[in-house]
Amino acid sequence: MADHTLVFIVLGLALAAFVWGRFRYDLVALSALLACVILGLVPGEEAFYGFGHPAVITVAAVLVLSRGFERSGVVDVIAEQVLKVGDRLFLQLVALTATVVVLSGFMNNVGALALLLPVAMRLAREHNTSPSLLLMPLAFGSLLGGLMTLIGTPPNIIISAYRGSVTGETFGMFSFFPVGAAVALAGLVFIVLLGWRLVPQRAGNASTEGMFDISHYLVEVRVDEEAKALGWTLRELQRELEETLPVLAVLRGEQRYAGHAFLGALKEGDVLLVEAGPEEMKLLEDKAGLRVGIDPQEETLEQDRAEAEEGGQLQRDASLPDTENTKSNGLDTEGLELVEAVVRNDSIMVNRTVTQLRLHNQYGMHLVAVARDGSRLRQRLRDIRFRPGDVLLLQGGESNLSESLATLGCLPLARRNFTLGQPRMLLVSLGIFALAIAAMLLDILPNAVALALAALVTLLVGVLPLRDGYQAIDGPVIILLGAMIPVGTALETSGGAALIANSLLELGGTWPTVSILILLFVTTMMLSDVINNAAAAVLMAPIAVSLANGFDASIDPFLMAVAISASCAFLTPIGHQSNTLVMGPGGYRFGDYWRMGLPLELVVMAVAIPMILLVWPL
Repeated sequence: MADHTLVFIVLGLALAAFVWGRFRYDLVALSALLACVILGLVPGEEAFYGFGHPAVITVAAVLVLSRGFERSGVVDVIAEQVLKVGDRLFLQLVALTATVVVLSGFMNNVGALALLLPVAMRLAREHNTSPSLLLMPLAFGSLLGGLMTLIGTPPNIIISAYRGSVTGETFGMFSFFPVGAAVALAGLVFIVLLGWRLVPQRAGNASTEGMFDISHYLVEVRVDEEAKALGWTLRELQRELEETLPVLAVLRGEQRYAGHAFLGALKEGDVLLVEAGPEEMKLLEDKAGLRVGIDPQEETLEQDRAEAEEGGQLQRDASLPDTENTKSNGLDTEGLELVEAVVRNDSIMVNRTVTQLRLHNQYGMHLVAVARDGSRLRQRLRDIRFRPGDVLLLQGGESNLSESLATLGCLPLARRNFTLGQPRMLLVSLGIFALAIAAMLLDILPNAVALALAALVTLLVGVLPLRDGYQAIDGPVIILLGAMIPVGTALETSGGAALIANSLLELGGTWPTVSILILLFVTTMMLSDVINNAAAAVLMAPIAVSLANGFDASIDPFLMAVAISASCAFLTPIGHQSNTLVMGPGGYRFGDYWRMGLPLELVVMAVAIPMILLVWPL
C-alpha cells in the first residue's frame, strides 16, 4: 500500500476521533503519531522531534507570559475599567468584546477569555442582563483578537514556523497585523451592531441563585438522641446514604464548622445544613434518622413568634424549608466559601464522576450542584459524568480554593478575588514582554528564543512563581502540537499533500487562482469547526504550499489564508475552547452557535480574502 494511502487512513481515523470527541485530542494526536511510526511513515528517531519544534516552544512561552500578565495585575487594571461602563447593553458589548480582542492579540486567547469571563458574569448580574447576550460575543472576540499577531493564536505560530521550514524565513511578530486587524475590526463591528441580536436570549442564568436555585434546597436537619447517625462521621453518613449529599455546614452550640472541614463524629443536638431535594430529605430521615427542621422547644418559640406577627395565620412546613427558615437558626450561605466554576476542555474532571475524582478527600471540596446548558441537573451528584462547559457549584476552604480549581482545570465564574495579583510587578511584566518583542522585531533573536527567554526572566524575577509557570503550560495543547507536527510532515513527505493539491487543481483547473484560495479558506474554516485549530493548521499548511506551487504563485497568501481561517471556528461549541467555556454559563445549546457564527464567518471571509491579496499578492 502506498505511503500516502496509509497517511490518509491514519488521518481519516484521527479526524473521526477528533469529531467524535470520546477521547481527548492530545491522546488522539499521540496515537496518530505512533501509528505513523509503526507504519514507517515517520522515522522512529524523528518521532518526537515535534516537541522541540519552535512552534511548540513558542506556544509554551506565550502561555507562561499570559499567566504572568494575570499575576502581575495587568488585566485586573483593565477589568476594573470595563466594569465602569454602566447598564447600557451596547456599551457592555463594546467594552467586553473590544477588550478581549486587544488582550488576545498579545496573550493566549483562552487566557484572555478566562480573565474577562468573571467580569462579564458580574456585569450580567449587576445589571440584570442575560449572560447569553454577552458571553458568545466575548468568546468570538477572543478568537478574532488572536488573528492580529504572531503570538495571538497557535495557528499563527504554526504557519510562521512552517514558512520558515520552507523558505528559511518566518513571519514576523506583526506580519499578521494588516489582515488580522482588518478582520478583527470588521468582526467586532458586526458583533456589537448586529451579531448579538442573533444570539438566543437565555434568561435567569446570571446568578448562582438563578442557575442553581439553592435557596429552595438548603435544609436543616437535626441529630437527636434516637438518630441512627449519632456518632457517625460525615464520611460514614455519605457511605450509608450511598449518595454524595453536600453537607455545607455543621452547627454545634455556638460553633459553626464548614462541612468540608468537619472531621469529627456527630453528636446529639448537632444541626446540619444540607443541600437536598425532597427525595434526599426522605433518604436522610429513613437511613440516618435525621429529622428535618428545628427541635420542639425552638419550634414552639418560633410558632409563637409567627402567630404573634401574623395573627396566627403563618404556618411553617418543616419538610419544605425556605430561606427564611434556614436563616432563622443562623445558618445561611454567607461565609461558606461557595464558588461557581466552569469545566475546561482539558480538565481532569471530564468524563469522570465526583466519586472517581475523590473531590472531598483529594481536593477538600464539596460538589453542591451541577448545571448544564443553563439549567441545573436533577440526577444524583455521584452519577454525573462531567462534560466541558458544565458549571459547578463548589464549596471549599478559601486558602486552597484557587489552587484546587486550577488543578482540576476549572475557571471560577464568581468575582475574581482568588488571584490578587502583584501591582508592583505590573511594569516589570510589561517591560519584559516589550524587550522580547523588540528582540523579535530587530531580528536579534529568533521568535521562539526571544519568547522563551522572556518567560524564563518572568519566572526568575518573581513575576510568576515557578509552580504557576508549569501550571500555565497547557499540557494537552503541547502534546497535540508535538504529535501532529511529524504527522503533518508525513502528509507532505509521503506525497499526500501534493496529491490533494493536484486533485484540487484538476477540479478547478480553469478557475482563477483566487477561487482556489477561497476554497482553501472555506475548507480550513470548516475543518477547524470540528477539530482543534492547531491541528487544522498543521494539516492544511503543506496542502496550501502544494497549491501555491501548482499555480506557480507565492506561498504567502495561501499560508495566510490557512492561518486566518483556522482560527475562525464560530459554528460549533467544540471548534475552540473559548466556545466551549461559555456554553454552560451562557445556557447555550449546540445549535445556537451557527446563528451568529455563520454570518460572522461570511464577514471574515469577505474581508480577509481581499486583504490577503492586497497585502500578500499572488
